[in-house]
Amino acid sequence: MITQNERQVLRGLAQKVAEIAALPIQGRRVNLWRCFNSLMPKRPMVLAYPEGGWRDLIPEKMVVCQNPILREWELVLRKKIYQFENIHDDQPVTEFFDIGWVVDFGDYGFKEEDLRTSDLGSFTWNPPIKTYDDVKKLHIRQMQIDRNETLRRVDMAKELFGDILKVRVHGPLWWSLGMTEKLIKLRGLEQVMMDMYDNPQLLHDIMKLLQEDTIKMIEACEKEKILSGNSGPDDFVGSAGVGAINELPAPNFEGNIRIRDMWVLGESQELVGVGADQFYEFALQYQIPILKRFGLICYGCCEPLDNKFDLIIKHLPRLRRVSVSPWCNREIAAEKLADRYIYSWKPNPSDICGPNVDYSFMENQIKETLQIAKGCCIEIIMKDTHTFNGDAQRITTWSQIASRIAKESVR
Repeated sequence: MITQNERQVLRGLAQKVAEIAALPIQGRRVNLWRCFNSLMPKRPMVLAYPEGGWRDLIPEKMVVCQNPILREWELVLRKKIYQFENIHDDQPVTEFFDIGWVVDFGDYGFKEEDLRTSDLGSFTWNPPIKTYDDVKKLHIRQMQIDRNETLRRVDMAKELFGDILKVRVHGPLWWSLGMTEKLIKLRGLEQVMMDMYDNPQLLHDIMKLLQEDTIKMIEACEKEKILSGNSGPDDFVGSAGVGAINELPAPNFEGNIRIRDMWVLGESQELVGVGADQFYEFALQYQIPILKRFGLICYGCCEPLDNKFDLIIKHLPRLRRVSVSPWCNREIAAEKLADRYIYSWKPNPSDICGPNVDYSFMENQIKETLQIAKGCCIEIIMKDTHTFNGDAQRITTWSQIASRIAKESVR
């Protein structure tokens, strides 16, 4: 049951989003991104994702709706408005309101047990694969699509504010196809490190199954016609970035999104502690056949890729966006990526999340990075910000500094 107050709040927020989406600046931002993603940048691009820090910007007490789905929608609308009115980065706002497919991807025959002391913060888990016999019990996941529930949500959104925003079934079905997170959830991070030396075949057997499972999953999504294009101005791609580009969908597109019409992300954060040879043996060689099916490839997240750039570039011919994490050597990244790939630089989020902030340090670091990456196609992205210590102004100030420097760099 939707209350009159919930209806009024959602319609008011939808109207505000529609007004923002109609502003001329949105078209200019989209054009900047399309040029940038095609390696023809007009200037460095700037994005600031509050992520966990949204709790400081939009407190729970501000959210009106009580129904869980409506509450989620209210947050989506409020975040769009806040991002535009307060953060002032290069994130476009469009007239679309997206409802994701309701899908259960199943399990591999095991379910790991998360061991938490609180809803937020760090946790450990009990990995289910203890012996080689357990590996033999793994199986391919069975996907179930709830079309009725998906369409019910679409109808509900259209009835609420379909006359204001364009409601559509759209959105990602996965984040990364790197598979190493699944590997360590099944086997355990420390044990995986030991297995590389003591029991490598066990890891290969698990990765072969994960690879087979992933290929069958993306093929099933294509066959069932539930893939969404992610080359639009409101599509989040890679470990951070806007997907807008004219190169996708791929040639001979006839309306239904295919695997080759999409951006994809590969990463291997869990293998941050291993060298290039082990990275290739236990991760990249299994990722390559999956990632090469897609139109454009993003690679990397928080892991430094200093000693892995050569392998990634060699084996992923449609590579386009590469993460330069806070722990990556910026000089090596600039040398390897040059103007051939997007240099997706992420400053350390602790700069604006810790107890104290030093904006002059941030300004100097941004200027230094732009000098290091001169000639590169660089985006500056603040992410993984899990708190602002109650100071909502921090991310706004950072975005203002980064945007000013980005614009000054091309004058």
